[in-house]
Amino acid sequence: MSDARRFILSRIRETTAPGREGVATARLSQHGRNLQPGCARSSGSDLIDLFTRKAEAVQASVARVSGLEDVPSEVSRYLRGRNLPAHVAVAPHGDLETMDWTAMAITAEQRKPVDSDGCGVNRAFCAVAETGTLIMASGPDSPSTMNFLPETHIAVLKESDIVGAAEDVWDRLRASGRASAGSLPRTVNMITGVSRTGDIEQIIQTGVHGPRHLHIVLVKET
Repeated sequence: MSDARRFILSRIRETTAPGREGVATARLSQHGRNLQPGCARSSGSDLIDLFTRKAEAVQASVARVSGLEDVPSEVSRYLRGRNLPAHVAVAPHGDLETMDWTAMAITAEQRKPVDSDGCGVNRAFCAVAETGTLIMASGPDSPSTMNFLPETHIAVLKESDIVGAAEDVWDRLRASGRASAGSLPRTVNMITGVSRTGDIEQIIQTGVHGPRHLHIVLVKET
């Protein structure tokens, strides 16, 4: 037997030795943290302010409302401000289904978006303050296409769903029970600002791979 083959087989024996599987399982179950910046450990209003600053720095707009019932009026204000049609596709999320869209003269259709939809409203799973990133977890109440097809994306986010760092997102997903047997959602989209690229002659273009406009409605909880 050659030395190379002997070395390979010995390494295989080491990795399959009794007890090694338990070591790997223990390591995976710990979900340890690496070094994190101090800002990721903020809390309360500091965490909300940090997320707002970071999101606005990547061309997203942010508005704060007192409760979920105020979301339609904020959506109406935003659409009027951009001279956009008062017609939106709304994700079939429980928080969004209870809203009175007709009071704001908005035609809201709760369904998956189609190519012709100019504006889509979705419910964010959570957000990362450190980077101003929205976390969208796919499921029957949150179609992933809502994050990409409409040119204008409006994301509804509760202030209590803002976390400090990306590592906190996975803890929330594991504990959320969004899927059976504790498994993660099939798709997790991380959205930091509007869609943009510099592939063409290194000139920044927006809206090439997704929405051209991103508006975040932050919902305060009493």
